[in-house]
This record gives sequence, structure tokens and C-alpha cells, in this order.
Amino acid sequence: MKYVKDMEEGNKVKGIYYCKSKISTETKTGKPYDNIELQDKTGAVNGKVWEPYSPGIKEYEAGDFVEITGEVKLFNNAKQLHVSGLRVCTDDEYDPADYMPVTKKNIDDMYGQLLVLVDSVDDKYLKQLLEAFFKDPEFEMIFRKASAAKTVHHAFIGGLLQHSLSVATICDSMSRWYPVLDRDLLVSCALLHDIGKTRELAPFPQNDYTDEGQLVGHIITGSQMAMEKMNAIEGFPVKRRNEVIHLILAHHGELEFGSPKKPALIEALALSMADNMDAKIETFSEAIEASDSKDWMGFNKFLDSNIRKTV
Repeated sequence: MKYVKDMEEGNKVKGIYYCKSKISTETKTGKPYDNIELQDKTGAVNGKVWEPYSPGIKEYEAGDFVEITGEVKLFNNAKQLHVSGLRVCTDDEYDPADYMPVTKKNIDDMYGQLLVLVDSVDDKYLKQLLEAFFKDPEFEMIFRKASAAKTVHHAFIGGLLQHSLSVATICDSMSRWYPVLDRDLLVSCALLHDIGKTRELAPFPQNDYTDEGQLVGHIITGSQMAMEKMNAIEGFPVKRRNEVIHLILAHHGELEFGSPKKPALIEALALSMADNMDAKIETFSEAIEASDSKDWMGFNKFLDSNIRKTV
């Protein structure tokens, strides 16, 4: 079997993959075809089943593990798998764990580092808020396995934990360099800023938007989750509550990037910059890892630039 990351133009491929999505549609001339996304633990690739009713294509649906036969081609500089044969596999033919991307870092170690940051917060109300989430076994189980995105960055098991810990660590460093920053508020909200993604995205293997994710989004959902916990903490100061909600609402920095509010507090500005920094560096890192090029890798939509490896 050839892993997705190793696929190159012209490769003949036969192997078992997870069918993450399937859309049956038609060409401009009315010819039916299936647009699918196939995944293994190294990534995902777009696939086209140009003759879905041919004898070699058996009945299948999104969510199935399928054995496919096909050829890798390039379309708009992206790999595309043209599928000529497909069948649904039986349960004894695959191990689901081999098909889910996962962080390269140790999840237990990262969660331990996160709890160290939680314990380092002096503000008793913010500490109670953090503990209400991160010391709750049910939330911990969900958070440890969650992805931070569907495709753009940290789109793997443990991705939300890795991203949140990274942003909080950056914010902790910023607070030492810039004493004007309220360290407890900034680090707390860095840990909390993406909690809404635990409900915006379904867990793997789906890792796709839920109804709540499509209709509400993680920013609003996260602010609601934080509000519920703060309302349950006796005496939680109204001023502090509003600051927490503002930092969550403003963490994308700009209205056009999905934030309902632009940063009005210096801590909100710092959080938005740390979040953007980690997301973009991870996106760049993942592009470097996925590219076979030794120098220029082409235009990256998220980074809005032609990007190159450091020579």
C-alpha cells in the first residue's frame, strides 16, 4: 500500500483507505461521477471515480474503508487519484488507527504541560474556570483527541491540544517580555480560545463540521461554553467575565476573519497575534513536510504567498 504522502504523479495505486467524503455529481456534459476524499494516517487526497456504475466499482458510502485501484494524476498542481476499481473492505482487513492522522508529539506530555499552566494562574476565578474545563475527565477525553481544523492546520488527533498549548506558551512568553499584559487573563484565554472546536468539529474519523459548527461556529460556541462555566462559579466578577468573553470573541483579530469583535484589550491583541502566528507557522511546516520540492513549493492560499523551503 502507498501512503498518501508518498503518492506521486503517474503512480499506480492499490490499497485500503478511509473514504472521508463522497459527492455524486455530473460533468458539464451530464456524465455522472463521484468526487471523493481518501485518507490514511499521513494525509488525505482527492479522488475521482469517473465511471461509478462500471463493474469494477462496487457500492460504497462515505465512512467506509475501501480498497481502491487507481492512478495518481496532477490537476492544478494538486495530486488527484483517478479510481478505476473500488470495493468496501471487511472489518478484519484494516486497523482504523492506521487511517487517522495524529500529532507527532506525546499527548500525555502535552496535557501535563497544559495543567502546569493551569496551576500557574494566580487569579482564583480564572483558575476555577480553567479547572472546570481541563480537570473535568469528560472534557479532557474529548479535548485530548480533538482536531484544531478540518484541513488548514493541526488537522489531526491531538491537534487542538497541540495548538492551544503552543498559543498559551507563546502568550506566557509575551507576558514576561511585555509587563503591561495581564498574564493570568492572557494565558487563561489562550488555553480557552478554541474550546468551541470540540463541538464545531466531529471527532475522527469524520473530522467534519457538525450542525453547530456550520450554524454557529467555534468562536460563538466557545464564548457560550465559557459563559456557562463562569455563571456557575460563585462571585465570578462581571468585569473579568466580560474580558474573558471578549478575548475569545476577538481571537481571530479581524471581522473578515470571523471574529465578531476586533481586539479592544491589549491582551486580546496579543492573543490574536499568537493564534495567527502558531496557525501560520504550522501551516508552513505542514506544507514543507508534504512537498517533494527542494525549493519553491508554489502558491499557498492560506499564507497568501508563493512559498519556498529555506535552501
